[in-house]
Order: sequence, then structure tokens, then C-alpha cells
Amino acid sequence: MFMVDVNMDQATGLRRMIKSHPVRVIAVTGGKGGVGKTNISVNLAVALAEMGKQVMLLDADLGLANIDVVLGLHPERDLSHVVRGECSLEEVLITGPAGIQVAPGASGVQQMAELSKAEHAGLIRAFSDVGSDLDVLIVDTAAGISDIVVSFSRAAQEVVVVVCDEPASITDAYALIKLLNREYGIDRFHILANMVRSAQEGRTLYNKICRVTDRYLDTMLSFMGSIPYDENLRKAVRTQRAVVEAFPRSRSAQTFKNIAKKADNWPVPDGVSGHLQFFVERLIQYSSESGGLR
Repeated sequence: MFMVDVNMDQATGLRRMIKSHPVRVIAVTGGKGGVGKTNISVNLAVALAEMGKQVMLLDADLGLANIDVVLGLHPERDLSHVVRGECSLEEVLITGPAGIQVAPGASGVQQMAELSKAEHAGLIRAFSDVGSDLDVLIVDTAAGISDIVVSFSRAAQEVVVVVCDEPASITDAYALIKLLNREYGIDRFHILANMVRSAQEGRTLYNKICRVTDRYLDTMLSFMGSIPYDENLRKAVRTQRAVVEAFPRSRSAQTFKNIAKKADNWPVPDGVSGHLQFFVERLIQYSSESGGLR
């Protein structure tokens, strides 16, 4: 297993390795498991790729990864092989629908669920070798508020919080927003309602979260939209395909396409924060702050 030793010279070298190509980094999270976060990550990635974007999808649920299963892919290697130093990140990437590049996590590998912060940073540092041609990096985080979820959310430019109409989902989404805001100063979040029966239900979910955050937190929430409950989406899941590919005219597919257009219109920050080095260097910075890097 590799360990990361980052100093100023290495950080400078890392900056030189990454070309000045703006990359939008989106973390898709939700606090609670079972809210459809992975399906949203997959369909958002495919919808953006169908718009002509170069997209990479990172399965950051490192111990219980399932993006390859959702898409019916069969990777020969995964991120655990990168962590063990057996291959490069580029060697584990597999091509998914619409040409998206998928970085598959490991499933059922306890070592991956217990990586140190230094190993987290080292894993993300590997992206410097493949990031020059990317337009969008979508990070499908694990459930909960573990260190790795926090690290990826802090390092991304945009944080999408997925919520559904369940008390536990709303409570856990608020808990995650509260943690990221109070402990780490993140003040912008996009709320995406999933599995709603109507557009009004999605807006109501958003308003419920806003009422609490407006009262107790210093945050700015934006409503990203609502994914409708759609039998075609369930069919796509059963056949291990993205609904935007399997049933492009379905209600859910059209909604994903509209949400992808909205995300594509988010401003990409200028300077360092507009490039993949922003993502890499913030991971290194946060690990250094916590004593994780030597």
C-alpha cells in the first residue's frame, strides 16, 4: 500500500503536471443511504456526456462501491489496486455509456473503507495524470458523514445533496449540511429531490430544509430540481443501464437532461480553483491540517 509524502516541491510539481483546463468537480452526497445518490450520479454523468462533455465518474464509496454494478460493467481492476501500487489510475478506468470514464471503487474490501487521510489524498493525487482532458468530474460519495465523505465534499467545487420524502433523509441531509457548514465553512449547497410524486413535492422538500438552515446556519441553498418517481427508471436499474440511455424520452430521463443543462451553466471558478489541481490540492491541504500527511 502506498503512503503519500507531500512537501512544497512535490506540490509545485503537481501543479505543473496538471494542465490549465477548467474542470467542474461535483460531489453528489446525501447523508442517508438509499436516497438514489448513485443513480443520480450515473445519469447526470451520462446526460452531461451526451451534451458533448468529457466526463469522469468516481465511485468514492470506497468500501461498498456499486457504480460498475449499476451500469453492468465488469472492471478487471479497481481503486484498491491503485492504492496498493499495482497499477495507475488510468489503468483502472473503464468506458461507460456515452463515453464516460468510470473509476470503479472496491466492494467488500475492508482496507478501502479504512484508508487514512494520507491515503485518501494520495488516491486523489493520482487524478493529476488523467485530468487534463476532463470537463466534469462527478464524485459519488458514500453515505453518512465519515472522513472520506467530508474530504470529497470539501474538495469539490459544487456539493449536491440528494434528499427524498422520508424524515430520516431530511434529518440526515440537514446534519451533513450543518457539519460541512459549521466545521468547514462550506456555505453553498444544491438540493436535489429524488423519487417525488410531483414537482410541488420536490419544492416542498427543499422548503423544509431551507426553513431549518435559514434559522440555524449561514448557508445559501439552491433548488437543483426534482427527479420524478418513474417506472422507466426502475426498469433501467433492473437492466443495469442509465435511464437517459435506456429510455431517453421518459419523464425521469428528460428531467436528468434538464438538470445536466443547469449544472453545465454553473460558473467555473477562475484561476487555481477552476482546475483539477483545485481538487487535488485541497485534499492534500486538508490532510496536512489533520496531521495525515508526513
